[in-house]
Amino acid sequence: MMREILSDLVAEQQHLDQFLQSLRDRQWATDTPAAGWTIQDTVSHLAYVERFAAEVLADGQARIDTEGVSDVDNWTEVGVKEGRGRRHQEIIEWWRFGRADVVDALSRMQSNDRVPWLFGTMSARSFASIRLMETWAHGLDVKEAILGRNTPLEKRPEELDEEEEWVDPIADTPRLRHIASLGQRSLPFSFAEAGEEFPESGIRIEVMGPLYAAWRFGPEDTDNVIKGLAGDWCRVIVQRQKPEDTGLVAIGEFAAKALEIARVY
Repeated sequence: MMREILSDLVAEQQHLDQFLQSLRDRQWATDTPAAGWTIQDTVSHLAYVERFAAEVLADGQARIDTEGVSDVDNWTEVGVKEGRGRRHQEIIEWWRFGRADVVDALSRMQSNDRVPWLFGTMSARSFASIRLMETWAHGLDVKEAILGRNTPLEKRPEELDEEEEWVDPIADTPRLRHIASLGQRSLPFSFAEAGEEFPESGIRIEVMGPLYAAWRFGPEDTDNVIKGLAGDWCRVIVQRQKPEDTGLVAIGEFAAKALEIARVY
């Protein structure tokens, strides 16, 4: 189980890394959809959090305690500030070393081993899923800053030659399965954050991933189900898209509420 999630985590990180390598120097100063953050700010945040995550995996709760996080929103600015004024290639190396240490530490753990984090302890599998989720979500911001969109094109550009292979940088991949599952597992957290009571019968997620893959998460005997495309569900739970702008369908009162408040952080 850990081998699969870590393989996908590394693939997602490398995918974003390659996109960043294609940018010109001046593009690193491009504003992203995250208010006040440029592309360099975004990668600096990723680098800082990966370094922090590696230290938490090494030192446990003690490292979280010394960080003294009282406001998570303010804390996310720490890495941004550290990265300002540094060369972008230095930022990439900072990110690479941190993420490599995280993967190395997780590779020596079992999927159900417990890991402390800012919102409480979680399994090593969920910890890896969160690292993949954050890489993907911030990657959407970076790509939208350059491409002007955070969803895949339905068709490739007509100007390409028929024999020329083209891959949309924002194309959904099977790696979204981990994020979609994380979104379902995070629903009790979403309800608690919203001050709502989570239903005893639970909520099921039934989404279609790339290549028509059918992904189903949650109890089979619940009357509350959310259906649609995996890419839509994942963008909603990372707050990059509003539910009403997707084709997601909620069946049941609690599923409708879940679609309004679903989040993974």
